[in-house]
Amino acid sequence: MSSGRPGPARRLLARVRRSVAPGARAAPGAPDVPTGLLIEYSPSLDGDADPGEVVWTWVPYEDDPSQGKDRPVMVIGRRGRRLVAVALTSKQHDTEAQVLVGSGAWDRAGRPSYAKVERLLDIDASAVRREGAIVGRAQFDAVVAGARRAHGGTLR
Repeated sequence: MSSGRPGPARRLLARVRRSVAPGARAAPGAPDVPTGLLIEYSPSLDGDADPGEVVWTWVPYEDDPSQGKDRPVMVIGRRGRRLVAVALTSKQHDTEAQVLVGSGAWDRAGRPSYAKVERLLDIDASAVRREGAIVGRAQFDAVVAGARRAHGGTLR
């Protein structure tokens, strides 16, 4: 018997559809993970966004994807030529899955940042405004582990 509420797969698909950045598209395949995602740690402050870096890009609001703001995101991998990232926030919320990243050059005020691991962002590399900093391998691994927990182990 149905409770009238969408099941977990439908909720995840809705979350992914809300999470795509401008020029991004919802990935085919599993609703919660971009198909063909390659998670890797390969930062290099060379002007191109790479996994293991914090970069700045426009991110749509979850509750109204027609609006958004420029914010730091942590790149965790690639899907073809596109980047897969998680948004960073300086506000800790107990109501959502977050992983402490710490402070870095991406925040001028030196505030600690938290990775919002429930929401994967599929970003066109040309939409990245600037590189912010490289995160340490331990921080990167903790964020990836948090994303794997948040996505039920389907994130490889």
